Amino acid sequence: MDTALVSPRTDWLRRLARRRRTVFFGLSVLTAAAATTMMWDILAANGLNNLDRAGLVVFFVLFLWIAVSFWTAVAGFVVRWRGEDTAQIHERWRAVAPLRGRTAVIMPIYNEDTARVAAGLEVVWSSLERLPEQAAFDLFILSDTRKHDIGAAEEVAWRELVTRHNARGRIFYRRRPENTARKAGNIADFITNWGGAYDYAIVLDADSVMSGETLLEMAQLMDANPRAGIIQALPLPTGRDTLFARLIQFAARLSSPMLASGLAYWQLGDSNYWGHNAILRLKAFAAFCALPHLPGAAPLGGEILSHDFVEAAFMRRAGYEVWLLPTDRGSWEEIPSNVIDYAARDKRWAQGNIQHLGLLPMRGLYWLSRVHLITGVLSYLTSPLWLIMLALSSTVVILQALHGHQYFPPGHHGLFPNWPHYRDGEIAALLSLTAVALFGPKVLAALLAIRDPRLRRGFGGASRIGLSLLLEQIFSILLAPAMMLFHTAFVLSTLAGKPVSWHAQERGDRGIGLTEALRRHAGHVLIGLIWGAFILEFAPRYTGWLLPVLAGMVLSVPLTMFTSRVAPGQWLRRHRLLLTPEESDPPAELASLQQHLAHPVLAGPGAPGPLTDAAAAHELLRDLERRVPPRAPLPMKPSAPRYLFSLRAALTRRKHLL
Repeated sequence: MDTALVSPRTDWLRRLARRRRTVFFGLSVLTAAAATTMMWDILAANGLNNLDRAGLVVFFVLFLWIAVSFWTAVAGFVVRWRGEDTAQIHERWRAVAPLRGRTAVIMPIYNEDTARVAAGLEVVWSSLERLPEQAAFDLFILSDTRKHDIGAAEEVAWRELVTRHNARGRIFYRRRPENTARKAGNIADFITNWGGAYDYAIVLDADSVMSGETLLEMAQLMDANPRAGIIQALPLPTGRDTLFARLIQFAARLSSPMLASGLAYWQLGDSNYWGHNAILRLKAFAAFCALPHLPGAAPLGGEILSHDFVEAAFMRRAGYEVWLLPTDRGSWEEIPSNVIDYAARDKRWAQGNIQHLGLLPMRGLYWLSRVHLITGVLSYLTSPLWLIMLALSSTVVILQALHGHQYFPPGHHGLFPNWPHYRDGEIAALLSLTAVALFGPKVLAALLAIRDPRLRRGFGGASRIGLSLLLEQIFSILLAPAMMLFHTAFVLSTLAGKPVSWHAQERGDRGIGLTEALRRHAGHVLIGLIWGAFILEFAPRYTGWLLPVLAGMVLSVPLTMFTSRVAPGQWLRRHRLLLTPEESDPPAELASLQQHLAHPVLAGPGAPGPLTDAAAAHELLRDLERRVPPRAPLPMKPSAPRYLFSLRAALTRRKHLL
């Protein structure tokens, strides 16, 4: 680490972090231990077998996962109720001096809808232009597009953007001939060739929108805090109209600011990076955040797909801080509009996050960075664990139904039989604890929204918040089993050595037809029918407990089709249900985005526009030679010598040597 670049962390921040994390992780582990103890007492009343013991281990892991989310929500609720956390970066380092650093706003794109990209860039740049400090920002469109018609449309859109804003020398377009290393390689190429001209880079996704005020605030915070290597803004989902998307938008808009405040409370300067809507300190990023190749072949080896968590870990390893800025303004993104596209995105993330297991042995990683990497893995491993837990409990119940209670089990030598015992009190207590841990965070988020007059109006009023929350919870319960099976299949596919295909993400409000829904959910329906038939045949009393899970599987086809439709989403919006503040009172940037989407400059993703004219095409090619700024190299070099290879890789090398 270059000690000239970063000052050491202050003692008071270290002490504060230690105190907060001790309380946070202590409460999380104690909550999971208490729930597991109750479950053990319930099962042990009639004797534990090996299936029970395996179930207890899985139960503890799953409940710990829930407890971490619950106590994060509690911390965020307290912070939001009080109004501020004086340890947060936006309070401790409020910038007052003029902006010193230069910032590149970069948008990596890959076979995207050009009209949507152009509209988003128009909004972001127009918002920046209204600021006195706008001269400190440049915009880069970093294309990895492989389709020539879309690439041509991108170049036309770039030219028109430059012309409209008289921004020659301020807005640049570059298209790589090869998309080596995908998005991470695209950003690395920018840093290597032009990063030396800028102090910071703000990374946008193709569907990101950020206000000029938020972009400026992030650059000012970087100026004010030289220890900050990455500052992550909170992207709030918006802009979609299908029922599925509106369910997610409402839930995220209600809970995400509170959860982000909770994360920032105990993570402090050891937070995470989510890959977009974040600002990077370029010299530090170039020096310490280049990605190594993992040993072995894909999917577990080779190029790292989920790069953001790794880059945050490397930034912390170098001594820089990574902060989460938990504001609920000026930062937005769009989400997949249906279950199928949502799962397709998760499939890539699942493989990328599981790859992080191979990074855990790396030297020098901060312990909380390892926790972040493990958390990313568990975000997908919890689905097969949940499935295992349900399968184990079903097996135990069926075996008990088949064999009945053993009044004189093997090894029992007493005169009196082993009467069955029931722990009604423990069962009620465990159910109550589980309900609080699962549903408590959403109730706390609703209380915060109802307490704030602006938010209460934005969500449609207190009664609409309650109804929307109930509606969202019902659909979440029904959609969860299919997502569990999707994630389980993704994990098993990755562990079996099958890499994912990398395609452009589906954007826009796309409805799902019967054929596609059947093709993707046929296995889910079959599993639900067979599982339900066994339970009905051998343990009908257990049907009520499994009914939400089985219903979600059996009904997955109509659920996916119905929730992918725009009509029910718009009907709910007209009745002020699943409403968000950004819909009730749209910020200027989002209102402008909708106007530009309603009257796009380009007709669609492949519209060539002026390129149909030969003279215009010739002029474009001449102009493209002058589109990029003078190169300012900032090389990125992976820190391979610091990597401790995993046991699997070591055995592979040994095999080849022999």
